[in-house]
Amino acid sequence: MNLILWRHAEAEDHVASDLARQLTPRGRKQAQGIAKWLKLRIDDDAVFLASPATRTIQTVEAFSDQYRVVDSLAPGTSAQAVLDAAGWPEGIAETVIMIGHQPTLGRVAALLLTGHEAEWSVKKSGIWWFQSRMRHGDGQVVLRAVLNPDLI
Repeated sequence: MNLILWRHAEAEDHVASDLARQLTPRGRKQAQGIAKWLKLRIDDDAVFLASPATRTIQTVEAFSDQYRVVDSLAPGTSAQAVLDAAGWPEGIAETVIMIGHQPTLGRVAALLLTGHEAEWSVKKSGIWWFQSRMRHGDGQVVLRAVLNPDLI
């Protein structure tokens, strides 16, 4: 299974509701850049799961209009809830892209790489790409890529 954690792009700072925050013009460019990079590297049958926040939906829509909104990706959810939604490590699909928030996505990355949650930072519109695999009967986590929009 491939699991790609994609943090929402840059969004407005202050609005009446946190879930209603929209992407800034810079955020739209960030999302488009990452989407273009991903389109060259993932299969057409990848599953996109997005938080119910407007900014995550706008981020994923830079790639596709084929996505599911999942409450377990909303701001403040647990790292384990994100992994459960993806079906990690077997997966609900061969490739699952989770569009979510800090600090949860950083905690997921730390948990996958170290076995313990920690306060790691995922930059806005950044991705962390993990792969689960079996080697000699043991499950392994492979970090395939970490990409920030300023590197594109």
